[in-house]
Amino acid sequence: MIIRRERLDDVAAISELVAEAFAAMPYSDGHEADIIRRLRKAGALSLALVAEEEGRPVGHIAFSPVGISDGNDGWFGLGPLAVDPAFQRREIGAALVLGGLELLKDDGARGVVVLGAPGFYQRFGFRHEPALTLDGAPPGHFMALDFDGVMPRGKVAFHKAFYGKA
Repeated sequence: MIIRRERLDDVAAISELVAEAFAAMPYSDGHEADIIRRLRKAGALSLALVAEEEGRPVGHIAFSPVGISDGNDGWFGLGPLAVDPAFQRREIGAALVLGGLELLKDDGARGVVVLGAPGFYQRFGFRHEPALTLDGAPPGHFMALDFDGVMPRGKVAFHKAFYGKA
């Protein structure tokens, strides 16, 4: 398996992969591929990595900037993260998360937030921070990982692409 940056010729395969990966998820609204498309269109897809196996994308992770009401900048939202159902349970998602976090740190990011499964994301250091909130997030599922020892306080806003706007 190879982890690499997304390329233009990956776009169609990524869209299909993301739609497939979220199709059976009860928490999905089926718009995850649209979120990635809108982030790309808005120039807000700060980092997108692909896991490639057998010459094709089998996993994808996206990071985009988030706003925090206390004015902290340099923070990013992780997601969507998708792995082809036929390739799940092989640590591909973990490799994408670790690769993305390292690249963001190297680029000077201050931290990352995620709305997801605590059991998965806590193993990378993400933790629920009561002083950092996301409207509508289920208790304990909104988590943060700081890179510089400074945890912001306030409401987080993901890019408008997450809410159906380009």
